[in-house]
Amino acid sequence: MERSCLNLKERIKAFTLLECLVALLAISGSVLVISGLTNLIVKQIQATKDDQTKDWQIFCEQMRSELAGSKFEKVEENFLYIDKDKGVRFGLVGSDFRKTSESGQGYQPMLYHLKNVKITETGGIVSMQIDFNTGGERTFIYRFLDVQ
Repeated sequence: MERSCLNLKERIKAFTLLECLVALLAISGSVLVISGLTNLIVKQIQATKDDQTKDWQIFCEQMRSELAGSKFEKVEENFLYIDKDKGVRFGLVGSDFRKTSESGQGYQPMLYHLKNVKITETGGIVSMQIDFNTGGERTFIYRFLDVQ
């Protein structure tokens, strides 16, 4: 009989129901926070992929450097022709805006996934109206000083 009384007095170490509920609450809260952050990161990556602002800025810088110091030749069949060392043309080929030789040889894409490009020239001012497949429209304008 003495032994059974001793066993009852000894406490068995275990988790209480309250401790289990607190642990489950902490785990579920952590999972919810991680899930929310993951969704936020996925949306941010998607927005970065779809954002054309950076591509447009790079395109504008490239076009300005290509056209600087070059001589305007003509705008024909929606292509801009310039004389820079050799004849060069710019325009829409397929769905990309490309720099090629005058004959269309070579391939150097400058902008991707375009719906349409309309190139016009008036008094030495070249205007390129560019429509993107994903929506949106931008205009690049450049003035050649050697045209009268």
